[in-house]
Amino acid sequence: MTQTHSIYLRDTDTTLSIEGEWVLRHYNDLQHAVRQHQDAVTSTKRLDFSKLQSIDTAGAGQLCRLVGADTLIQLLDEADHLSDERKALLKTVANAIIEAGPPPILKKVSTLAQFFGNIGSSIQSFGKNAVELLGFIGLTLQSMAKVALHPSQWRWNALVQQVEETGLNAVPIIALLTFLVGAVIAFLGSTILKDFGATLYTVDLVGFSFMREFAVLLTAILMAGRTASAFTAQLGSMKANEEIDALRAQGLDPITILVIPRVFALLISLPLLTFIGMVSGIIGGALVCYWVLNISPTMFLSLFQEDLTITNFFVGMAKAPLFAFLIAVIGCLQGFKVSGSAQSVGEHTTAAVVHSIFIVIVLDAIAALYYMEMGW
Repeated sequence: MTQTHSIYLRDTDTTLSIEGEWVLRHYNDLQHAVRQHQDAVTSTKRLDFSKLQSIDTAGAGQLCRLVGADTLIQLLDEADHLSDERKALLKTVANAIIEAGPPPILKKVSTLAQFFGNIGSSIQSFGKNAVELLGFIGLTLQSMAKVALHPSQWRWNALVQQVEETGLNAVPIIALLTFLVGAVIAFLGSTILKDFGATLYTVDLVGFSFMREFAVLLTAILMAGRTASAFTAQLGSMKANEEIDALRAQGLDPITILVIPRVFALLISLPLLTFIGMVSGIIGGALVCYWVLNISPTMFLSLFQEDLTITNFFVGMAKAPLFAFLIAVIGCLQGFKVSGSAQSVGEHTTAAVVHSIFIVIVLDAIAALYYMEMGW
């Protein structure tokens, strides 16, 4: 007796009996049955459908796989106990399989070829992203010039709000992080310099490193992770909700309304946060010098003023506006590239953080080499 949820194939010398339910919900059972009987049906000259309960396109596809699409079309004309509708279904599926042809044979790619292919794809993607970034920078600079020439277009409320979000709210984390890093630098420096009897130079190490590099670099990296991602998420959500398209439909420029306030806010916030980072890092180093090396705050400030010039301060601060501009532009660009899905928002938010941190570190390294060659 045929079970409702099982598939049976019975072979005789020339007749193949198709039984049970050849439908999608039994697809795994069908595959197993077809594999078992595929080699035994080469001499089939007749199909018996008398005990076939039901069949759909999934079952028809498996039947074509069992006897072959061409053979199935030939045998259907003499098949028993098969309605015209089911014959039409089987012929349609068989003809579709014949027209599609055999599946393409994929050549196995060597590991070396795949490696160089990935390198080429990465270079191509890098070039595409660089061109997009340069184009968006030009568009942003054009809008900034237009806003500067027409002060009535300034959105002061949005600017103040963005300064609060990107700058004021970031002060605690910037101050805490740079304070701790300053303390660590002073402690490590004093540990090494103590062996040479040069512990006083710990003051120079802390001041030099924070004024030139660590303050602006740490602040920029934190802002890349905190602010660039926020810009991308905000603009990406607006893009997904078609709010940006609505602005364009009203004849408004999304760059002027959405990007320019964020760029100017970060241009204001990042230099101020860099200065706070310098002060916090130096204070952290001064406390370690006081507790570990017995260098009083007065002596620390005296050595600081004698050995470090104002040039070191300006070298560090000069990089802050450039980093701020690029972080804001990258964050906004990735926001505009978001498509309509939540997954796209997450992908471009990650891309904004990665690209911002990468370009900040690369430009900082280039600036360090330039200042060294210039003797600044």
